[in-house]
Amino acid sequence: MTTSEASPRARFPWGLTVVSALLLALLVGLGVWQVQRLQWKTGLMDRADAAALMAPVPMASLPPGPDREFRQVIIDCPGLATAPFVELQSILDGEPGVRLISACPEPAAPGRPETGVLLIDRGFVAESVSARPPVTRDGPVVRLVAVVRTATSPGLMALPPAGRHFFARDNAAMARVLGVTSLVGPETLYAVTSTNPDWPALRPSVPPVAFSNNHLGYALTWFGLALVLIGFYIALVRRKLKS
Repeated sequence: MTTSEASPRARFPWGLTVVSALLLALLVGLGVWQVQRLQWKTGLMDRADAAALMAPVPMASLPPGPDREFRQVIIDCPGLATAPFVELQSILDGEPGVRLISACPEPAAPGRPETGVLLIDRGFVAESVSARPPVTRDGPVVRLVAVVRTATSPGLMALPPAGRHFFARDNAAMARVLGVTSLVGPETLYAVTSTNPDWPALRPSVPPVAFSNNHLGYALTWFGLALVLIGFYIALVRRKLKS
């Protein structure tokens, strides 16, 4: 093999090729991941729209799992109108206030004898209202229509609770303050009907389903950067070989 035949191979930028290949794999992988996230988010939105059109069903008839997300359910909660509660700082229609959250035993279901406790978001009370519902040991069973929503985790910047007053939704911490010793379910049930009809200051409300679906734009960005990297790599290799 002559020197003239070996020199082009010796000048080939193998280091640049390896680095470019790794970056390309990373960019393409991020783009594919965003496409998968787009499919998941679209399915979630379709499920939310479909659940909004369904009639309420007994809570015990719904098996545990993601399929009961957004569903309207009927649940009987003993003494809910006078149950202990914690307060969650919130805003409704631009008005500051708190949401009252109490515990309710999860109804037993066929094939699922072990039950835990669900947290019920009873509704919103404006900041201008200082009164609260009475808290007693005994009370009638309240039949409630509610919407099942997966509880969010508090962010890293969330303020810690001050006694029974919370600044971020934290089901585990709320259950501890309420004295719950049973397993706490991963969902929050937002009341649609009132737990205290004789006290109109407590307004049942379900937060709107707000989805941020920017995954297509993110996917196009990552794939676009991958194309730019390919073009940049080809230009550098051609320049290197010509020199």
